[in-house]
Parts: sequence; C-alpha cells; structure tokens
Amino acid sequence: MKYFSLSHNAPEVSFQEAVVRGLAPDKGLYFPKEIHKLPDAFYEAIETLDYVTIAFEAIKQFVGEDIPESDLKAILKNVLSFDFPIVELENNIAALELYHGPTMAFKDVGARFMARCLGYFNKKKNNTDDVTVLVATSGDTGGAVANGFLGVKGVEVVILYPSGKVSDIQEKQLTTLGQNITAFEVQGAFDDCQAMVKQAFLDEDFKGKRTLTSANSINIARWLPQMFYYFIAYKALKHKGKKLVFSVPSGNYGNICAGMMAQKLGLPIDHFITGTNANNVVPEYLKTGKYTTKSSVPTISNAMDVGAPSNFIRIEELHNHDFDILKKNLSGSSYSDSETIDAINYLNDTYNYVADPHGAIGYMALKDYLTANNHAQGVFLETAHPIKFLPVMPKAIADKMPIPTQIESILHLEKKRILISNYEQLKQQLLK
Repeated sequence: MKYFSLSHNAPEVSFQEAVVRGLAPDKGLYFPKEIHKLPDAFYEAIETLDYVTIAFEAIKQFVGEDIPESDLKAILKNVLSFDFPIVELENNIAALELYHGPTMAFKDVGARFMARCLGYFNKKKNNTDDVTVLVATSGDTGGAVANGFLGVKGVEVVILYPSGKVSDIQEKQLTTLGQNITAFEVQGAFDDCQAMVKQAFLDEDFKGKRTLTSANSINIARWLPQMFYYFIAYKALKHKGKKLVFSVPSGNYGNICAGMMAQKLGLPIDHFITGTNANNVVPEYLKTGKYTTKSSVPTISNAMDVGAPSNFIRIEELHNHDFDILKKNLSGSSYSDSETIDAINYLNDTYNYVADPHGAIGYMALKDYLTANNHAQGVFLETAHPIKFLPVMPKAIADKMPIPTQIESILHLEKKRILISNYEQLKQQLLK
C-alpha cells in the first residue's frame, strides 16, 4: 500500500514511512492511494467472527507487506484486549462504550496500535535510530499515548497539553508515568499546542538530531484503527435489520473520519452525525458551505475544544471534495454547556445511565436527527469514562460514581511536567 500527501507535493510512501513520518514533508496528511471494498462474504459472516479477525480484515490492506500477517494479528490481539459494550437505552438508540481500555478513553486502541507498529519497525531495523513521538492533547490523547508507548524501546514520547484546560485525572494520566514519557504544560489553548507540534515537524534544525513523528490522529496508525469500533457495532446490531446511523462527538474529526473509511470498505452505514460544542466549525460549514477555522473556545467537553480540525481534509477526500455528497452523508449540530448538563441529567434520570459530556452531546445530536429519521438504528459513541470529568459533572451524579481501578492507581502519583509558553522553549528542550 502506498500513501500520498493531501497537499499533493510530496513523494508517495509506504505504510511504515507514513507512520514514522506522521506528516508529509509538504505539511499534508497522508492518505491511502487505493481503497478496496471488502467482500460481501465478510459482512455476511461478521456475526461469527471475533474482534481480531474483523480488525485484521479491515486493516490489512492499509498495512500491506510492511508487517507480516502473523505479526499484525499478534499486534491486534494485544490492542483489542478489552471489550466495547453496546448499551441499549431506547428501541432505536444505543451507546457504544469505547472507554474500557487502560486509560478509559477511545484513543487507547489507536495509541496502542501505533505504539506496537513503531515498536515492530524499530525492532526490525535493530534500533539504529530512536523516534520521538510528539503529540498535542486536548485531554484523552495524551494519556492514551503515554500509556500505549510506555516502555517501548527506541521511542521517546513528548506530550504538549494546555494549562488548566484538561481535567485533573487527564493531567495525572499524562504526567505521572515517567520512563520514556515527558509532558509539557503549555500556557495557551490546544490549538497552540497543535501549532507547536506542526512547527516542529517542519523545523530543519531537528534533521539528524531527532526523528519526529506524531501520535495525533493525523498519523495513519492512530487514525485508521478507529475503524474497528464501527465494525464491532455492526456485528452486534446487524440482527436488527435497520439502517445504521452513528453520532460521533467530534474535535479533530479523526474518529468519525475512520468511520467513513469503514463505510468506504462497504460497511453498511446509512449516515453520520457530528455532535460538537461551541467549537462548531463543521456544523456551520454544513449549513453555509463555508469552511472557516477559528480560535477554540473552552467548554466542559474539553476534548472537542478544537477550532481547526486537522482531519477534516481526509473527510473531504473520502467524499471527492464534493460538498453535496458530503452533506448527504453527514449532519452536524452544536450544543451549549448548559444543554450538555441537561442531557447528562436526563440520561441519568430516565435510563440510570451516566454519560460523560462528550457522549451527552453525541446523544443529543442523535436524538435530534432521529426525530425526522426514526426508521434508523442510532448509535452514539461514549468516548471517555465520565469519572475523568468529575469537576464538570452534576454533583449528585459525581458523588455516586465509583473510581475505576485504572484511575485509582494513578491518583497518588506525583505530576512531573515542564512549563513552556512558546515554540522556542519547546525547541530548546528537545535539542538539549
């Protein structure tokens, strides 16, 4: 499999090179040159297949010959070592819980897959060069990447996060592990962190000194494995025989874009819905046809506080850059913090279900869509455990939530991070 840059001014590369580079030399995101639909027989038999088999069939064409079949299956078995439950709340509404992994966030799958791919590549080349994974986080990415790469030989992880804009638990998850993990607390917003990461990739001063790659969803090894969620949900709900609609709380748009890739592989998905907070760049685009990025606004659903979604260009590529085609496949809604709290309370009072702020937005967006499209089976994605957002959860709900083992084990650990306010400070630290 070859990958090309969506900026169309860089050489085509293999899966391995795309993973190691992260971003193409022309600043473009990598995209697969070919996409082959999976055979009908696969979908007919999917209910009989285990997670690893499903994931292997979905991802193998994108990995190509860079990882042998046996090694790829071993990686997937390690990555998919926890469950992805579907909780049915109404006749046509279900929650897909993606937070049962080690850091209790949906990003565990992509982070673990990428870490193990890089580990495999490093082992294959006998560690001639170490790789520095440079990643910006608005909340859960940092913890998932830190955990996924912890102790991986030949890989150093550098995480940038916005000061005061991630929850205490999220901050603990990315600042307490030590070993090959270093955290930088940035005086600014997530967009500032992301801008520093992109600037570092293009900085010639790192050549010959550090090999940089990204573990944000701009990296194909972080982005593509998120397809697995949609195949798993289809396996569980196929028996209902209804059109399948996914509502995905979205920030950088990697998760929903992966779902669209699954759709491109033939997975029978009827429609996608993006639910967002005040950072409503994409819903506004779907209404007006004008795509305008803007400075991010802080909200209680902090993982979606993104004003310039990096993966949206891949969504456009999947829809041939045709606005009309995209609009038929994607709806978008945005919600205020007060509406989000109301939804959390409603789900708890009505169904005894505790949703985090991001999942609550996904639920509202799905509910609104199904008002006019009640023929479908709707699934909203619960992307992180609500315990990670205790300060913004309704107090009556927060007080009753037990602390999961994954979280309890880090609460006593000391945070270690480096405070910076600009790119030059980051660069100085990385070139020490």
